[in-house]
Amino acid sequence: MRMAADMTHDSAACKRVDDGITRVFQLLGKRWSGPIVAVLVEQPAHFADLRRAVPGISERMLSDRLAELGAAGLVLREVDAGPPLRVSYRLTEAGAALEPALRELAEWAKSHLPDAPTCPGVTR
Repeated sequence: MRMAADMTHDSAACKRVDDGITRVFQLLGKRWSGPIVAVLVEQPAHFADLRRAVPGISERMLSDRLAELGAAGLVLREVDAGPPLRVSYRLTEAGAALEPALRELAEWAKSHLPDAPTCPGVTR
């Protein structure tokens, strides 16, 4: 039997991460998801263009992340009439609403994170 004294603890122990933050980072915190959304904030893109815009991502991983972002309601997949048949991706209204937050995160990173090597010929 537990004693009442065992059930009391510091209220800080009950503090939890906000559920919204948890859900956002479960989705956008996965490797590649944030950069994919950031590319699509600028404009819709074909699969091959997304692959080139996100260095190091494999076709399989890009496909998986796009499917996850689509299932979350952030990205729409559209088949462009051919020939040749091409698939393009664009943000939904919910996905586009991430733009201000992504812009703020990018500014924060410029101010608070060490510089990362840039791609040759790319200026910041």
